Order: sequence, then structure tokens, then C-alpha cells
Amino acid sequence: MAKLYFYYASMNAGKSTTLLQADFNYRERGMRTMLYTAAVDDRSGHGIIDSRIGLKAEANIYGAATSIRAEVEAEIKRRQVDCILLDEAQFLNRAQVLELASICDELDIPVLAYGLRTDFQGELFEGSGALLALADTLVELKAICECGRKATMNLRVDEDGRAVRAGAQTEIGGNERYIALCRRHFMERLREAEERQLRLTLKHRAEKWEP
Repeated sequence: MAKLYFYYASMNAGKSTTLLQADFNYRERGMRTMLYTAAVDDRSGHGIIDSRIGLKAEANIYGAATSIRAEVEAEIKRRQVDCILLDEAQFLNRAQVLELASICDELDIPVLAYGLRTDFQGELFEGSGALLALADTLVELKAICECGRKATMNLRVDEDGRAVRAGAQTEIGGNERYIALCRRHFMERLREAEERQLRLTLKHRAEKWEP
């Protein structure tokens, strides 16, 4: 029976590289794949899966309203599909993850999903939470913190490299906006940001009430 796999990690763990290598392995054996990536991630152009080491491939795109199951059913009427590989899986919604599970269970096509586990505040993305709950197989890909420990968290930073504590969950960016850290250093940087904000607030209040 086909399985739903979720390969999860922090930033810079090589998720897209691993996906493209798996795609190559399938195609090298004469098998045919379908690739997907999120419409919201257009850093390399819409419908492009791009890795930090230079590998890239064209892919179908999905948004919140996309029925991946319907698109796969349409595709298998035209050709054989042996595997579906999906990048930026954190941007899926729960309904789409349920569709991926049904593709495995009812169409007997394996699905390999790759994505972040948590956002810049340490909270699960909707897609990641659903995949952690529903995937048959969970695989953690390793990234390295600046201290040498395993990096599991994604710190958002501003243009000066200072931690950002608040904002929209989704803000597309690369190394200029996010740093992969271990939990200890992630928490330390967030505390520093909180203390800096408190100092600024107290300074502003003091200046406001000066005669």
C-alpha cells in the first residue's frame, strides 16, 4: 500500500535538495512523478523548486483552493504517475493533507511531502500539524545551529539581524530573513528581542513625560 511521508526540518536542512534527489531516483528507474510547490513561494519564480546547491525543477503549484486530488486524478487519465513529491508542505491546509492521504489510500500513489515543522514563533503550521498527525512515516532532516547542535527552530530577523517576535506567520524569505537555530539559542534570541523592545518602550514613555 502506498504511504504518505512527511520530511520535516528547520530552514537550510536541504529539504528541496532531498526532494529533487528523490525525484531523480524515480525518473532514473523509468518511473514518472508529479512535483508540487506552494504558489506563495515565488523566490525562484512561480512553479519552480529550487535548492541552495543549484538543483531546480519545474513543478505544479498549489494554493489554498487547489484540489490536489482532482489534479492527480486528471493527470493519471493522461499518463502513469508513480509518485507525488510536494515541497513547502507547511503551506498546505488540513483538507489538502486529507486529500494527500486519500491519494495514497485510494489511488495507491505514494506522496512525499517536504516542509518546515514550525514558524518563527515556534508554532506549528497548519499543513505541518496535519501531516504530523496523518502521515504514515515521519522523517526529520537535520540542520545545524551556529553552536553545532541540531537546529530545530526558525528565527525571523530584521535587516539588522535582530530577532523578530511578532508578525504574519507567512513571510517568504531566505537567509536574509531566517536563521536556523537550536531551541536554546532560539529562546535566547527571542528573550533579547523582548528585552530590547521593553527598553525602547520605557525610553519612549520617559521621553513623552519629560517637561
